[in-house]
Amino acid sequence: MIIDEYATVNEAITLRRVIERSRFLAHVKEVESEEEARQFINAIKEEHRQATHNCSAYAIGLPPEPIHFSDDDGEPGGSAGKPILGAILKQELTNVAVVVTRYFGGKKLGIRGLIDAYGGVAEEALVAAGRKTKILETQIPLRCTYDQVNRVMYLVEKYKAKIKDSNYAEQVDLNLIVRQSLARQLKQELEPYVELKG
Repeated sequence: MIIDEYATVNEAITLRRVIERSRFLAHVKEVESEEEARQFINAIKEEHRQATHNCSAYAIGLPPEPIHFSDDDGEPGGSAGKPILGAILKQELTNVAVVVTRYFGGKKLGIRGLIDAYGGVAEEALVAAGRKTKILETQIPLRCTYDQVNRVMYLVEKYKAKIKDSNYAEQVDLNLIVRQSLARQLKQELEPYVELKG
């Protein structure tokens, strides 16, 4: 079964909290790739280079091969990055990066306190950012005769596809967009009537 639907954050936000005199800023952003996630993390680290720590995590992609990353940025191993990643996974989100910036306030939190602080602030920020559902789509370019256009339009409606662009000349060139999970079936139904170009 093809998974072509996922949830991510609705908007980029920064949430501020003070925990035991330390200031925590949770920065949340939707990202489409590891490169975009790293750019976001590096931009936050640059903006908050005076901070004690800029711990981060991201989740990108869908099963069977999602990409998960976490970084403690100098905090004790597993006390910051993993709880941030845990907050992302608990919310069942993907294509999202979170950086939690900490300005040390003079009081140590201990491992349990760090886990609770980083995970809690990250989760609160993810909830505040809201969520949206996105659907992965694929394009199906095709060529058909004018006699076949009605059949193609019937299939476009049946599969809730969209026509991205069209060119009506000697023959008709159409570029359809459809959910990835329906693309194979739609192509099979189109094949007897059209010339698939992709």
